[in-house]
Amino acid sequence: MTRPNFSIRQTTTEDWRELRAIRLEMIQDTPTAYAETLDDALAVDEAGWRLRGERGIAAHATQITAISAGGHWVGSMGGYVPDSETGPLLVGVYVAPEWRGRNVGLTDALLTHIEDWARTEGSTLTLHVHEDNLRARSYYERQGFVATGHSVPYNF
Repeated sequence: MTRPNFSIRQTTTEDWRELRAIRLEMIQDTPTAYAETLDDALAVDEAGWRLRGERGIAAHATQITAISAGGHWVGSMGGYVPDSETGPLLVGVYVAPEWRGRNVGLTDALLTHIEDWARTEGSTLTLHVHEDNLRARSYYERQGFVATGHSVPYNF
């Protein structure tokens, strides 16, 4: 089997339409994985989406996307540093269903980019995973992440 072809790059303000589309897709796919509801995402205007796209090149933040050879956005991850105590935080992780799996390698490639960025910002990369998101929890555990025992309520 040939490995699927994709590229990864940082987002820009000009990506706002594609960023909006993949964000809506990801919330619909796994609603409990994100601290934003579909209604909240639908209410964001163009200026708000442009600001989100700018995270790709912002100081102490990153937003990356995976794009198929056909030009379709098939994955996304972001990171930012909320404060010096927390350090780098992984957020907004999504891989389209048909691009998931170890044999594809997309999730690993996205995470490698985020981990490389995080090393420039601190010594630890942290993420939040909903307790019921077993697919994500299993993936992160395979990658060496460990549960801290600390939980944060999701408010929807």
